[in-house]
Amino acid sequence: MQPELKQRLAELLKSGPQRVHLIGVCGSGMSGLARLLIAQGHRLSGSDLVPKSEASAYIPSGLRYFEGHTASQIEDAAVVVFSSAIAAENPERKAAVKRGLICVRRAECLVVLADTKSTCVVAGSHGKTTTSSMLTHVLRQADKNPSHYIGAQVPLLGTNAAWTDGKPFVVEADESDGTLALFAPQASLILNIEEEHLDFYHSIEEIVQVFATLCDRTSGPIVYAADDKNAMLLCSHCEQAISYGLSELAAYRALDVRLNSFSSQFSVLRRGQLLGEVSLQIPGAQNVSNALGVVALATELGVPWNQIVSALAEFRGAARRFEVKYRSTEYMVVDDYAHHPTEIKATLAAAKNSGWKRVLALFQPHRYTRTKALLDEFASAFHDASQVFITEIYAASEPAMAGINGQVVAESVKADGHPKVRYEPTLGRLRAAVNEVLEPGDLIITLGAGDIHRVALHLAQALTWYADLKGRLKPGSVLKRDEPLHKHTTMRIGGPAQLWFEPEDEEDLCIGLRFAHDRAIPVTFIGRGSNLLIRDGGILGLCIHLGKPFFSRIEVQGNELIVGAGARLKTVVAEARKNGLGGFEFMEGIPGSLGGALRMNAGAMQGWTMEVVESIRSIDQMGHIHELNKADMEIHYRSVPHFQTHIAVSAKLKGIPSTKEEINEKLKVFSSKRWTSQPAAPSAGCIFKNPGPIPAGKLIDEMGLKNLSVGPARVSEVHGNFIVNDGGATAEDVLQLIALIQSRAREARQIDLHTEVIVLGEET
Repeated sequence: MQPELKQRLAELLKSGPQRVHLIGVCGSGMSGLARLLIAQGHRLSGSDLVPKSEASAYIPSGLRYFEGHTASQIEDAAVVVFSSAIAAENPERKAAVKRGLICVRRAECLVVLADTKSTCVVAGSHGKTTTSSMLTHVLRQADKNPSHYIGAQVPLLGTNAAWTDGKPFVVEADESDGTLALFAPQASLILNIEEEHLDFYHSIEEIVQVFATLCDRTSGPIVYAADDKNAMLLCSHCEQAISYGLSELAAYRALDVRLNSFSSQFSVLRRGQLLGEVSLQIPGAQNVSNALGVVALATELGVPWNQIVSALAEFRGAARRFEVKYRSTEYMVVDDYAHHPTEIKATLAAAKNSGWKRVLALFQPHRYTRTKALLDEFASAFHDASQVFITEIYAASEPAMAGINGQVVAESVKADGHPKVRYEPTLGRLRAAVNEVLEPGDLIITLGAGDIHRVALHLAQALTWYADLKGRLKPGSVLKRDEPLHKHTTMRIGGPAQLWFEPEDEEDLCIGLRFAHDRAIPVTFIGRGSNLLIRDGGILGLCIHLGKPFFSRIEVQGNELIVGAGARLKTVVAEARKNGLGGFEFMEGIPGSLGGALRMNAGAMQGWTMEVVESIRSIDQMGHIHELNKADMEIHYRSVPHFQTHIAVSAKLKGIPSTKEEINEKLKVFSSKRWTSQPAAPSAGCIFKNPGPIPAGKLIDEMGLKNLSVGPARVSEVHGNFIVNDGGATAEDVLQLIALIQSRAREARQIDLHTEVIVLGEET
């Protein structure tokens, strides 16, 4: 950063409230900077690619948010700040440069703020977030009223950044892009120096040089880890350096270290004098080291011993730092940010020491460059895990690198001798794979800097909801976690249901719906799984299937049938035939249940479900029962709006008195037509709605698309409007094939095909 630019920015921010625009504002670093600037009275706007409906989870109130990046969004800005992930070609960044605005990196703006305070920089390859959080809490408890800037949410501190009237400012400083060298703090705490961020640096020597510059620019104490080779070599010769660690040479030394399942204790010896004992409520040897560094720096800053000890005993950790997401007598789910081999080893050592029967480690490598550079170290980092699951690399905007992927990491771990390693390319498949092997006594820990924390969240949610709901239900109700949905669809495709629920009766159905409503849990009803394509990531929330006998009852009352929503249409036809009632023969060609047929007003052979309905008994998502006559309902082709917010429990159907011979003759005709015009292979029924000028199947046939395939998903040679699963097809295969057919129809015939099949669930 040029001195002139720094001076301009400092003077502008001091001169009164300014309009500041942040590009990439939803990142943890940028959102923290936004909080600091808002607290100083500046008017903030920001842009990112996160949907506007979700942005509030990332950014502070008081910031005007723009979804997407356009030059017009910086028109009245005085300062534009961008994150390291924002390229020079970004339209807002380009416009700021063209207009001659002050346009700086996040860290450059942070440095200007830090220069106005007595700043303590916490730096290192690992452990910065936990250590800077500890230090902030210690200074708070000592009534120092510190400001802070930390790279994660910290429950004990309330937020990741805050600007106060106090003089101290604790900064978690990032070394990933070299901006660490810009700070000129009053004190520095250096935890470790390792080969990291090799997408930016070419060697460990370059990394050490950045830390050396920080040391040169630090005016007060430099507290460093004597147990870290590179930190020791760099800092031991600095005049104001103070060491800490297990080493006998350390000025602050940890003695009598006791690592418990989720806590630890150690004594502190300062230059030969015993200060006393420290108790931590977070696990692991790495946190003993982090806390010792905080003890050393806080002591040098004049914080009394008793206040340090009291504050550390209260500390409970930062988000994604051995963060417990779920704990019961049977299972525990932990999420951790560890993404470097050193961090992984330390975290898994703490997990193994926690007393659980098995440790299941779920790892998502972060960045291709890091994975390639540290592949050998990753191979030996998982020995403390009972089983290892590795998913695909989280690219973090990096281009793919030939020969480097998650499977290569898994193979390296296997080659190093680990007996149980499994590669799953997507998070949805990873979650399902873990549930296949999950046993009471397991600790599940997700590891990585990408989005693998979603798996921990989903597992924790499912375990919490399962335990809470299971105790409320009758013994006959079925409740399962991560049930594979390919078992419940006619196409034999679909990822897992987070919770699968088959209520024993209407009472338990109401209990389940109210339970979900009170906790804002999404609810999805699954019938027989026809006319349904479930994405490979499965369905989050509660999937309800009315498969128990209570919901499949069929009662004959004269010319009417009272039919449960779970009854198979084929069974309805058979029961009607047995009692001399016709009018239902068209249902023989529909593979689903009555509930699904009502929702879709399903039809076949010129017959429609709602044509034979007299009345409906339904239930809303709060568990309230409703009775409606057909005359009071809005009915459309392939749609009944009432069932967008309600689910059918049963229906009264009206038949036509007929002889068995008449019914048999119709069934024979319908059945013959069905089996000669529809494929026997697994399918979801008709994929597209008929577009009007021509039936969809005929259109696809005329375009010569029968037998067109994507993987094992194939257009049926029997009927062009059916896509069949030849075995092992994924939802993504089917969706790609659908898109291909739609594209061909637009290009060749200028016809837009719209799907009739319902697509549900999460992408992997």
